[in-house]
Amino acid sequence: MAQTPAAPLPHQLAPGLAPQVTPPDVALSDLGPDAVLGVDVVAVPVLPAEDDTSTGPVLGPGAAELSDQLGLDLLAVLELEEATGAAGEVTRVPVPLGGPDNAELRWVLLVGVGQQRPVDLRRAGAALARAVRNREAVATSVPAVAGPEGLEAGLEAFVVGLVLGSFGFRWSGREPEQRPVARAVLAGVGDTEAHRAVLARALAVAGAGWQARLLATVPSNLKNPAWLAAQAVETATRAGLEVEVWDEERLAAEGCGGILGVGQASASPPRLIRLDYTPARVTKKTPTVVLVGKGITFDTGGLSIKPAEGMATMKRDMTGGAVVIATMAALRAVGCPVRVVGLVAAAENAVSGSAMRPGDVVRHYGGRTSEVTNTDAEGRLVMADALAYGVAQLDPAAIVDVATLTGAMKVALGLRTGGFFADDEALATHIAAAGETSGETLWRMPLADVYEERIASEVADADNAGGGPGAITAALFLRHFTGDVPWAHLDVASVGDSPVDVDEWSAGPTGFGARALLAWLGSEDPLAGVGAQGDAS
Repeated sequence: MAQTPAAPLPHQLAPGLAPQVTPPDVALSDLGPDAVLGVDVVAVPVLPAEDDTSTGPVLGPGAAELSDQLGLDLLAVLELEEATGAAGEVTRVPVPLGGPDNAELRWVLLVGVGQQRPVDLRRAGAALARAVRNREAVATSVPAVAGPEGLEAGLEAFVVGLVLGSFGFRWSGREPEQRPVARAVLAGVGDTEAHRAVLARALAVAGAGWQARLLATVPSNLKNPAWLAAQAVETATRAGLEVEVWDEERLAAEGCGGILGVGQASASPPRLIRLDYTPARVTKKTPTVVLVGKGITFDTGGLSIKPAEGMATMKRDMTGGAVVIATMAALRAVGCPVRVVGLVAAAENAVSGSAMRPGDVVRHYGGRTSEVTNTDAEGRLVMADALAYGVAQLDPAAIVDVATLTGAMKVALGLRTGGFFADDEALATHIAAAGETSGETLWRMPLADVYEERIASEVADADNAGGGPGAITAALFLRHFTGDVPWAHLDVASVGDSPVDVDEWSAGPTGFGARALLAWLGSEDPLAGVGAQGDAS
């Protein structure tokens, strides 16, 4: 039985942060779930009725052996509970006296897998994670029923759901009330070299989602730009990345007026963080992708101050930066074949006597100017510097930014779908497909030039707050800093927070975007066709 521990995560490294729960260790086994000893929970899959003439749901691999071993009629239990086999449905069967071969066994869980697609198995994994909190070990054959996409796709999705469904955060003097299961054994899927590679990739992807979520959840009395930069340095050391951090003096010398302007009211000076990944098989012809993340460690709105209820979740306004850091950490594990440079523009948008004022003009890296008509449209100001730097200095084949940028995206798409813009058709296709594959769904929005006049300024090159449609005008503002480089802009404000636990998302900041970026950058040719069709706006 091969056991793969979860990758080390920042909560193990962050000074000042209370100890946090850790994801479960995950192992593969050739044995059926009934034959795995030393576990206190066994979980088997439940499939929906095969057709309208069927009498009820169907039990999956390992259930028959488990029924015989324990003397339980599991189908009768499903009928009694009116179970349907829907993805994520969990039926609990107590085994208070243990099993004949496994005295530790206390529960059998019957887990619905729906149509057995990756999305269904991801939901099943998350539901199982929540059902086995505070348990020592679970053996499960749920991923063994992967559908037409294949066992490897289903296995990865299940593991990602299992890990992210285990997420928790607490800063308290008391021990956490709910801890993830310590160990999960994936039974009956085959402990093969190929499956071990899939498991390692799945844990890296899930770990990136966990890290992004954790960074976004940390309260801002600890999380300021310098702290976020320190997390990036720790991540670089762990992941074998190069790292450079610009402080406020370097930012001034380089002309990053957007980052400096937004951060000037805070007692915590801003930072620009750069992380560099180089693949193992690099040549002079290996192209570069630049990722840019919004790193506003807290957003009061500045002098254009937010109402109290609008400020309550603003510790997570650096989600884009967290996503970039977490993505960079996992690139080697997913086999990314291109160079990647991650840039995080980190600042705290505070209120003080030195705050940026409505009507101020800031000069960005490279010389373009912005009139600040709303200090609460600050994310685009810091990202503009990073985008301009990336285009001017890094010769990228594509540039992608990610940010919790506009409330307008939440109005447009609700709370379960992120939005994105792109000026290159091939890049747009890659991003949309990666969102679908990863479970982080992204909907393409129009870069409508008809609204360009909304961001015009009489005193500067652009107005930072052109009004509605807000997501489009924000994207149009950013596009001016991307030159002729194929570009995509992920506005994940709609999915920056989840109000409740749902599927693999936990209530609170989601860290949305890391899995989608890794699905794209971990593909065989993430830049296939990019740049070949010109402007598609």
